[in-house]
Amino acid sequence: MATTPATTLNLSVVVPLYNEEESLPELVEQLLKALHPTGESFELVLVNDGSSDRTAEVLERLSAEVPELVGVLLRKNYGQTAAMAAGFDVARGEVIVSLDGDLQNDPADIPKLLATLREGYDLVSGWRHQRQDAALQRKLPSKIANRLIGRVTGVRLHDYGCSLKAYRREVLSDMRLYGELHRFLPALAFIEGARITEVKVNHRARQYGSSKYGIDRTFRVLMDLLTVWFMKRFLTRPMYVFGFAGLVAIATSLIASTYLLVIKLMGADIGHRPLMTLAVVLGLAGIQLFCFGLLAELLIRTYHESQDRPIYRIRETLRGAGGN
Repeated sequence: MATTPATTLNLSVVVPLYNEEESLPELVEQLLKALHPTGESFELVLVNDGSSDRTAEVLERLSAEVPELVGVLLRKNYGQTAAMAAGFDVARGEVIVSLDGDLQNDPADIPKLLATLREGYDLVSGWRHQRQDAALQRKLPSKIANRLIGRVTGVRLHDYGCSLKAYRREVLSDMRLYGELHRFLPALAFIEGARITEVKVNHRARQYGSSKYGIDRTFRVLMDLLTVWFMKRFLTRPMYVFGFAGLVAIATSLIASTYLLVIKLMGADIGHRPLMTLAVVLGLAGIQLFCFGLLAELLIRTYHESQDRPIYRIRETLRGAGGN
């Protein structure tokens, strides 16, 4: 996330948009209706992710009419994660709320998320407990994915796919998003030590257009889930996984080679034994894995030192009455 601009607000609402020309005016109206009574100083950061319809034109018109609206026009369609990252970078709020632009998330739930966040949490995730989507195509795969993600990441939420979430700015400032990682923001925040909870939110049937999600997205999510799992377990100690696997492979190769050497000295022919091939392959693979671990350790050191990125996060410092 980019450096925060000098002027900050209480709240930024970030909405990625892709072909939402029909829903956009109503979305802005509902957001203003939900946020004006709260008394918060806020902005609406709407990101057009290279839409092929008239979304950009509608956004330009609304930005001239609504003082709180900030329109961000991306050069092409980069995907939801990139659009959200762009919105987070532009946002000036101390608290940032994200939601979808298709009107399925209810802006009226935003005050509820803010109230929960201010109870001491760093991230509040929405839970679409009465989801208005097709059971077989959307709800069942989502339920399976939520359980799998919770088991792998250790952050057990009912609804990872709900875009309606509230974040403290400092949580997002530590993250770099790519791929489909917007879905895993709670897990990434947990890695940074964030306190996370979820609240039940309203979910509405789609009013305009059709869903932009296809089966190919499932495979991208699975690949990113593996990335998050590795980051959670081995981000600061990659040698533990590569080095251990390399040592196991080398040790197995040495044991097999020793056995082959002994029977060779006893007169047996070992040239055509599959074990001979296995010993060689394991030896080479073990050396490669061990070298990968060393290179990964050097890359992690460069990553932290070049960005002056700390390996810890302090939530609070408590001092006695006489402390300076």
